[in-house]
Amino acid sequence: MAMRIKINNSEMLSKIIKKITNETLVSPISGITTDSRNCKPGDLYVALLGKRTNGHHFLSKVDKINVSAILISEDNSNKKLKAQQIIVNDTKKTLGMIANEWRNNFDLPVIGITGSNGKTSTKELLYHILKAKYNVHATKGNYNTSIGTPLSLLSINKKHELSIIEMGANQPGDIKYLCEIVNPTHGLITNISSAHLEGFESIENITKTKSALFYYLKKGISFINYADDKIKSIDHDGSKITYGLNAECDYPADIHHDEDGSILLTIDANEIQTKSKNLSFAKNIIASAAVSISLGIEWEVLQKQILTFKPPEGRCKVLTFNSITVIDDTYNANLESCIAAIDYLLAFSSHGRNILVLGDMLELGNSSRNQHEKLGVKCSKSKVDAVFTIGNEVSSTKNSITGVPINLHFNNPKKLIESLKFHIQKNDKILFKGSRGMKMEEIITGVFKA
Repeated sequence: MAMRIKINNSEMLSKIIKKITNETLVSPISGITTDSRNCKPGDLYVALLGKRTNGHHFLSKVDKINVSAILISEDNSNKKLKAQQIIVNDTKKTLGMIANEWRNNFDLPVIGITGSNGKTSTKELLYHILKAKYNVHATKGNYNTSIGTPLSLLSINKKHELSIIEMGANQPGDIKYLCEIVNPTHGLITNISSAHLEGFESIENITKTKSALFYYLKKGISFINYADDKIKSIDHDGSKITYGLNAECDYPADIHHDEDGSILLTIDANEIQTKSKNLSFAKNIIASAAVSISLGIEWEVLQKQILTFKPPEGRCKVLTFNSITVIDDTYNANLESCIAAIDYLLAFSSHGRNILVLGDMLELGNSSRNQHEKLGVKCSKSKVDAVFTIGNEVSSTKNSITGVPINLHFNNPKKLIESLKFHIQKNDKILFKGSRGMKMEEIITGVFKA
């Protein structure tokens, strides 16, 4: 987790550190980072003990950069260092406590977003809508972990009127821990699926972990997706606003299609154009509408912001190379998002072949083979014209595909790029999809830009 944030109120941070650690800062702090490579003079460097690396191994390095202070755990102090050393029992826990104190200095709505899929894309869309009326603070990128979330909170300043905090979970208890740091006033769970079973073992554990957000909001407002049975069944005490593809909720939605195949939405009797054929995007709009309208955004403003929204890199971004349509959905992958992406590809009404280029879906633990086989079944049922796979896990996808004219597997990116260049024809529509670690965007570059 490489991230650095600027500190805009060093005096307030000093008071918080004094309160939590009983240490008085000698020099002002201009930024906080947990990565020695991102350190700048005047920073507070937080030395974390991770599974792969130990931040305490880089104390001499950051000291040479002239950091103001170093947050370290017991038995790691070094008398040779110039920087002030603040010794605590647990640096990660202390970072969370500092962030919580910082957040509690600001009286503003804080919307916590979690879910198996669509957290970051919903957050980005919601940020784009709400900034039309408010000065909005939001999690940068997908810094949604027990380290990234506290750092995100520490970038809230007095100009902000509202904050959107994305919260991810890798294991049971993560969302409860993050809620105690973030102290959200509003909460949204996008959906619950077996997206990342590794670390959870069962969908029940995922549901229990995510539902901690709603349980935390006894005095807040939970936005409940009635189209998701697992979310709908969560019982909790706080206020709730419901939305979904069914009539019995506060923001009922219907999906229609324009003449060109673009999705049209009717949300609470208001027609919303999407200018998109992406069903996942449409679902994000329904959730974002429920939150935005509840927070005082007008329907006309919502419509305008949806039409001016540009998705982040690698999230169903449509590119054109001469007559060839490329869907760059390389940001990440799990079974649900892959199925949604394939449906997105098939929704394009133009002529030409439908081609899939798929990399491994990572972090699926013991269910990896089963999930990759299910992806193969989806490819077969979708009657696509060609599937190209690359990686170890996705060989199970290749082996479970039937009835697809071209079904080729590769272990080498160069060989895949050569094969794609050979097979691609005029008017083809090609979807590129894989987990972040597969770097599928480099395949696109290799085929079309090299």
